[in-house]
Formats: sequence, C-alpha cells, structure tokens
Amino acid sequence: MTNTITIKKLTEADYSRWNHYVDNHENATFFHKAEWQSVLQQAFKHKTHFLYAQDGKKITGILPLAQVKSWLFGHSLVSTPFCVYGGVVADNTETETALVQKACELAKELQVDYLELRNRERKNPDWPCKNLYYNFRREIAEDDESNLKAIPRKQRAMVRKSLDLGLETQMDESINRFYTAYSTSVRNLGTPVFSKRYFKTLHRVFADSSDILTISREGELVASVMSFYYKDEVLPYYGGGTDLARTLKGNDHMYWQLMCHAAKKGARLFDYGRSKEGTGSFKFKKNWGFKPEPLFYEYYLVKASEMPDLNPLNPKYQLMIKTWKRLPLFVSQWVGPLVSKYLG
Repeated sequence: MTNTITIKKLTEADYSRWNHYVDNHENATFFHKAEWQSVLQQAFKHKTHFLYAQDGKKITGILPLAQVKSWLFGHSLVSTPFCVYGGVVADNTETETALVQKACELAKELQVDYLELRNRERKNPDWPCKNLYYNFRREIAEDDESNLKAIPRKQRAMVRKSLDLGLETQMDESINRFYTAYSTSVRNLGTPVFSKRYFKTLHRVFADSSDILTISREGELVASVMSFYYKDEVLPYYGGGTDLARTLKGNDHMYWQLMCHAAKKGARLFDYGRSKEGTGSFKFKKNWGFKPEPLFYEYYLVKASEMPDLNPLNPKYQLMIKTWKRLPLFVSQWVGPLVSKYLG
C-alpha cells in the first residue's frame, strides 16, 4: 500500500461521496449503498464499520462491514449482513488488498469469531469458502410478450392460468399487508421472521428506490413483495403469500406482475436474490428460466476454528424448525425478531 492511500470509516457526512462512487462503479451493487449503514443501525442496533479507501481526496474503494453478536450464534464481522452480497469494490488490486487487510485487522481487534465477505466471485482463494447460496439473475425485455415467451413452457402455463383467476394487483404505500404475507410464509417455513420495524426502516430509507406490489382477490390478501430498484435492476427482495397463494397461483402471478411493472419502470435485469440448492425457492426460480450462479462467501477465521453453519438445512435446527411452524402467527411475529436479528 502506498503512502497516499488512507482507510477511513464512513460517517453520514460522506454518504453522498460514498454513493457517488457506488453509482459510478460497474461492480458496485444496491447492497453497497451507504444507506445500509443506517438500516443496520436503526433496525437492529448492530455496530457498523463501513470502510473506504481514499487516495488524496478521491475515494478509490469501499468495504461495508457490520458486527453481528449474540450468545447463541456467535460474533461475526460481515460484508454485508442481511444482504445477498457485499464485499470489496475497488479501483485496483492495491486498494482492494488494503481494504481487506484493514478488515482482517479490525476482525482481530474486535475479537470476532470470523470475518465473512459475501462475494459474487472468488476473491480470496486461500480462505475457507462456503458454496451454499446461488444467485438468480437474467435480463428482461421492454415488452410483456417477450418476457412471457422467455419463461419455460410449464411455468409459462402457470402464469397464464393465474391470469384467469380474478386476481388484483395494487401498489401499496403501507407495509401492513406485505408484512402479513411475508411473515405467514416465513413462519410456514419454520424460520424466524424479521421485525416490522426492519421493513418500515427499509421502506423509509429507500423510499425513492423501493415499492410494494400486493396481490389480492375480492379484498382478501394473497401475496405481496417488497422490491428495490438500482441502476437498471429490480430486486424482489422480500415476499410471501397467505394460504390462498398456493391455490390461486399467487406467487406466479405476483412475480409476473412485478416483471411487467419493473420493465415499464425501465428495469432491464431481474435479480431473483439468493436460494440454497435443494430448496423449493431454488427450484421455483430455475423453473422461471433463471440460471443459478454460485455466490462465494469467504471466511477469515479469528477465534473460530471452522466456518459457521447457521442455516435451516443444518440437522441440529430441525426440531426448532418443526416447532416454529406450529406457532400462531402473532407469536412468531413477536418472538421471531428476537432471533432473526442475529441471522443476517
């Protein structure tokens, strides 16, 4: 590292400079936006360490980091928790190396169990790497007919069938219906739900780049999705459906309507987020014609002796999952956030 490069921590005063860098770097994503620092602090009270490299007065690289600490799941430093990917964005190898080195030093200083960098490509080949998640992304066209033809035949038939079931599409200003649909789905999967405060924070902080699309029939809630828009992409990041969604092809209808809506807004890439291989969501996204692309979650071990295994496929969590599925919805909405804030 040359003497001209310095590493600093992000403050609100530098949000515009940070975001200018993110907006103009081809490898930077929505999950690198400075506002994630506010979300993590406000919704979860997690300590953040958003690092940026500066050469003279110019930002030449960034690395958003946050601490997640609990007695049950351990202590980690992650880029970035609650996001599909994160990691370093830099102008050159020298800056990237400097930022990773600083992150490792910070991990040791904080005495975390491990540092986790969520990358879309392998960055640190000497580090342990978890190939658990896959990302699903593909281009979408301007017109609905082209997008419909791009969906494989069987899934296309499901979409067409949903169009004849009298479903209604609305854009919601409030998160209330969305939260009911989301928390119902997550509870049914046996996973702790996030707090309503988290989604209120997301909707407020990203007010100019998010929306909520909700599907109903005759006034009854069927499904809802919260999406983010960045550059030319749409990211349907959180969604779910009520018990009606399965019988009414609610999810098929919802994602088709979102694709049409996003295309009209100018989105040209649909990012379906991440899923674990062997899960229902993984199969669902493949059925839409999306090709799974591996994500590389790399670990720098500090106090830990091996990579963490905090995922529902871990056999030791099966009893907890079965119990969670039987909880009344209001109980899961109350208890879930006490756990999920540490499962980012």
